Amino acid sequence: MWVELGHFCVILACVLTVFCGLAGLIGGIRQVHSLLAPVRMATLLVAALLTASFIALAYAFVTDDFSVRYVASHSNTLLPLFYKVAAVWGGHEGSLLLWVMMLAFWAAAVSLLSHELPERLQMLVLAVLALLGLGFLLFILLTSNPFERLNPVPLDGADLNPLLQDIGLVAHPPFLYLGYVGFSVAFAFAIAALISGQLDAAWAKFSRPWTVAAWVFLTIGILLGSMWAYYELGWGGWWFWDPVENASFMPWIAGTALIHSLAVAEKRGVFKHWTVLLAISAFSLSLLGTFLVRSGVLTSVHAFATDPARGSFILAFLALVVGSALALYAWRAPALTNNVRFTWLSREASLLLNNVFLVAACAAVFIGTLFPLLMDAIGGGKFSVGPPYYNRVLTPLWLALLFFLSVAPHLHWRQNKWARFAGRTYLCWGAALLLGALMPLAFGPWRWGVALALALAWAVIIAAGEDILQRLRKTGKGISPWRNLRRQPRAFLGMHLAHIGLAVFAMGATVVTAYETEHDAVIMPRETLTMGEHQVHFQNLQGFVGANYEALIGHFRIADEEGRVLGVLRPEKRQYVSGGEPMTEAAIMRNFLGDIYISLGEMQGSDRATSGWLIRFYYKPLMGWVWAGCLLMVLGGWLAMTDPRYRRRKTKEATA
Repeated sequence: MWVELGHFCVILACVLTVFCGLAGLIGGIRQVHSLLAPVRMATLLVAALLTASFIALAYAFVTDDFSVRYVASHSNTLLPLFYKVAAVWGGHEGSLLLWVMMLAFWAAAVSLLSHELPERLQMLVLAVLALLGLGFLLFILLTSNPFERLNPVPLDGADLNPLLQDIGLVAHPPFLYLGYVGFSVAFAFAIAALISGQLDAAWAKFSRPWTVAAWVFLTIGILLGSMWAYYELGWGGWWFWDPVENASFMPWIAGTALIHSLAVAEKRGVFKHWTVLLAISAFSLSLLGTFLVRSGVLTSVHAFATDPARGSFILAFLALVVGSALALYAWRAPALTNNVRFTWLSREASLLLNNVFLVAACAAVFIGTLFPLLMDAIGGGKFSVGPPYYNRVLTPLWLALLFFLSVAPHLHWRQNKWARFAGRTYLCWGAALLLGALMPLAFGPWRWGVALALALAWAVIIAAGEDILQRLRKTGKGISPWRNLRRQPRAFLGMHLAHIGLAVFAMGATVVTAYETEHDAVIMPRETLTMGEHQVHFQNLQGFVGANYEALIGHFRIADEEGRVLGVLRPEKRQYVSGGEPMTEAAIMRNFLGDIYISLGEMQGSDRATSGWLIRFYYKPLMGWVWAGCLLMVLGGWLAMTDPRYRRRKTKEATA
């Protein structure tokens, strides 16, 4: 009965979202404050019911209940328990249930943590979230029921996709969905503010930590997915501009622009049009990503489903959500005015240009992702838009963004004097240009493009450090530096830490793209080959039997040019009992300056003991800086979203 109970919980949750949506709208529009308590209670009940439903589905996986079609399609008796739990979201139906459960969690969090919000705004936000949840619950019940029974019951199931049997892919979807769905809160705040007509500094202030939280989770999800692709797929890349990768990257870019726009709307009362449209765009792009992954229009290692009916439902839902939001914006747009003025040499102008370049980057990714699909749909033939397009279009935009990130900390709000601004920046830029010019020499031939990108990244780091030090000097009289640092606003420190993280990421991505080396070779057991600045000795092959796979593990001793042993790498070739193509498990030796990466290819002969093996060897300088930069961005976002100022109701109104 667990399966039927889980299905019933989904149906009951669907009914409650109807009540929550209607009651919240009526209470918010007519200001019936007595409806707030039942709306909150209904929101919490929906979260509890969907959690129970998810647990019921997980129980079916753990107990090998192959009478459930979804379980039989994505699990078997040999699958380790850990991956049986992960298989709950390993397919379309279960991942959609996880999605709507995450949406319910976000709504419950708003209900529990937003008591400082005006009651009218609370009801409207919860109503919008409930109506979004209703759309996805109807999608589950009508087209994607994970509790559908199977008759006759098979003796064993299929298997979880071997590519997904990895710790990175276990954690990747939950974090990605937390980010995707988290932008629904920013969307709900924007819609609630449009309905109530209260697009003031208080709205921007309360929306900001929720937006940052969604951005943090999405960053973690993208990071985990990129790391998985790096070591699991065996081709040494960490971003391939796959359309499904782009589907997560577009809302991340829009969310980044939204965070900056909310900051200006809160502090200066401007950019209201920008803020509302970016809130709508960030969540709309999340829905677009859902459509791309689940509609069957894409063939990708990341895609879930190939059912056009499901894609049609999501496309109709996307059109309804976006169309309604834009119609509401068009109705309220004439009221979104302000009398705040600023010059082009000001922090407002810098953030405005920052948003322009971010939106341009998002538009470039959008075009590159959808253009091949559009041309195929209208019979225009098959087109492929790959890394050359994205690198050529996006590189100037990223360089411009780094420039304005390095400039903004030196600017004040409203206006600045050129002489004072130049005096604050020339030392920063002098040091950055020197470091940028010298750094490429450590990795290979000097290239002016690499030097420019590194100089811009160093300028961001130096400007952020200088701004922090100046603030510490102003506030640090009579107290220790550590105590003074802890007294600084978390949003201020988090902002600069995230910017430093982006600069570190830019350094790593620039150097690894420009100076990585790749060698393909056939190597015999006990043979040593020289690959670039390293010596690779193939020691032996070792067999291994796992829970649901058999593997061959190669042992490769890595030494430098002078013969000093750096370590042993053990790449694998796995064959899962469920069949399919053999899977590659790369081996990576990591250090501060770069990664050494080996993947094991095919045997070049019939005798395992005497035949050569194809291997792929990479040296990737500063690859670890890519991951470190992302982690710094996550930490910076976490600091910003936990700033206690966002939990206070009183907000200073924006002044002219």
